[in-house]
Amino acid sequence: MDLLGLADNLISGVLLGGILALAALGLSIALGVMRLVNLAHGEILVGGAYLGFYLLSITGLDPLLALPLIGLLMALLVYPLHRLLLAPLGAQGPEAPMMTMFGVSIILQNAMLLLFSADTRSIDRPYAATPLQIGALSVPLIYALGFAISVVLIIAVHLLITRTRFGREMRASAADPRAAAAHGVNVRGIHALSFALGAGCAAMGGTLIGIAFSFSPSSGASYLLSGFAIVVLGGLGNIFATLVAGVALGLLQSLGGALFGDGYRELVGLLLFLLVLAVRPQGLLAGRGA
Repeated sequence: MDLLGLADNLISGVLLGGILALAALGLSIALGVMRLVNLAHGEILVGGAYLGFYLLSITGLDPLLALPLIGLLMALLVYPLHRLLLAPLGAQGPEAPMMTMFGVSIILQNAMLLLFSADTRSIDRPYAATPLQIGALSVPLIYALGFAISVVLIIAVHLLITRTRFGREMRASAADPRAAAAHGVNVRGIHALSFALGAGCAAMGGTLIGIAFSFSPSSGASYLLSGFAIVVLGGLGNIFATLVAGVALGLLQSLGGALFGDGYRELVGLLLFLLVLAVRPQGLLAGRGA
């Protein structure tokens, strides 16, 4: 591969990393606030792609314009899931909620197979296949659009968490749930809303991924792996670290794909996940502010 082609790949990786960061933000929120390892994160992400696909098919609404609606719909869908399944397990330690979400993951995947079949789909938009020319460089337009949208949404979540009462209560519930409850914070309610917020972010990221790539009901596992790699790399408690970690992962995956072939992209993410987990389990960027 020539230098120009390598540069195209690396820039595309950076832009795609921003989209992966938005998708991983929900996983980071669940881990940071609730200490929940959400093993159904990949299925929620793929569910967002299906929401974008069917909103376009039925209403003709462009999925980029419908992103807030998609996030809201997914948040409303998963909110009862927390209230009915996860909240009663709050005092049982982290294992019970994690295994519950593993069961939810299997149920959701099979439900999507029944509803949508195993056929591979993609959200067909003109800008999905259009290149963006920047001088001699060329990158997919959807990567640039998705990166810009992801950065805006990540900043919005950062402001929500740092500048609002809900955000203060969320941070208090994450730091010390008992002390927060003693000061009048409805910790169970905050956890439910945090879970819904994370699912909404995952669904919006999933819609962007569904425009850029094809997907099926079984696609969630690879994005769950990418999400864990980003969360472990960025650490908990820092929204912008998630963006930086997503960009780093996208860059490394593109570099690995360019040097060794596309089949090695996911392997790069797995190796990065294991390396950071072994060397610095709290994350390379952990502890540097929200």
